[in-house]
Amino acid sequence: MKFLEYTPLDSINLFLDHLNLGDCTIKGSLDAFSCKQSGTDRKLSMSLEHEILDYLGKSSDADPASPVDHLACRTSRKTLIYLVLTLGHLYPDYDFSAVRAHLFFKEEEWDGFKQTIDTYLSDASREWVASNGDSSLIESMTKAIDEVIKIKECEIYSYDPDSDSDPFLEKGAIWSFNYFFYNRKLKRVVSFRCFCTSNLGGDGFLRNTASDEDEDDVLVDMEM
Repeated sequence: MKFLEYTPLDSINLFLDHLNLGDCTIKGSLDAFSCKQSGTDRKLSMSLEHEILDYLGKSSDADPASPVDHLACRTSRKTLIYLVLTLGHLYPDYDFSAVRAHLFFKEEEWDGFKQTIDTYLSDASREWVASNGDSSLIESMTKAIDEVIKIKECEIYSYDPDSDSDPFLEKGAIWSFNYFFYNRKLKRVVSFRCFCTSNLGGDGFLRNTASDEDEDDVLVDMEM
C-alpha cells in the first residue's frame, strides 16, 4: 500500500486537523492509498491470506455456520486484506488480525455515510459554512472523495471494533468512526477516520494531576 497525496483532500484535512468546538475537539483525516504493494506489504498480505485460510479450514469442521464463510471467495479475501493493510498503515503500532478485523467491518451505503456525517459533524458543518460559505461540509467531502476514488464505483465499509480491538480510543473520547472507500477498478482505498474528545475531560485530568502533585508536596512537607 502506498500513501497518495491529493490536493482535493487537503482543505478538509486542514479544517478537521484540530477543530476546537469549546466543550470538545474533533479530529479527522481523509487518506488515500494505492493498493500496489511493497515488499513488506506483499509478505504481510501472504501472512493474512494464510491466516484466513487456516481459520476457514478449522472452522468448517467445528462451526459450519461460521461468520467468515464467504471468505472462501478469493475476491472477498482480497478486499479484506486491502482493508487490513490500510488499517496497518493508519495505525502502524497496532497489529491487526484479518479474521478478527473481519468481524468489525460492515458494508455500507453512501446514504449511511452521509447520515453519519450529518449526525456527528453537525457542529463542524456549521463551522465549515461559516469559514467557507460556498458549500456544506458533506458537499465538499463528496466532491473531494469523488475526485480521488469515484464514489459510484466504490464499495464502502465502516469499521467499528470492540474496546479490546480498538486502536482509535483517545483519553476523553466521546465517539469515533472509521469509513473505507474501496475502488476495485482503480485499486485504491480512501479512509475517513474521525474522533471527538472532551475538552472538559482533559481539563479534569489536568486538575486531578495537579491535585495529586499538591498532595505529594504536602506529604513531603509533613515528613520534614
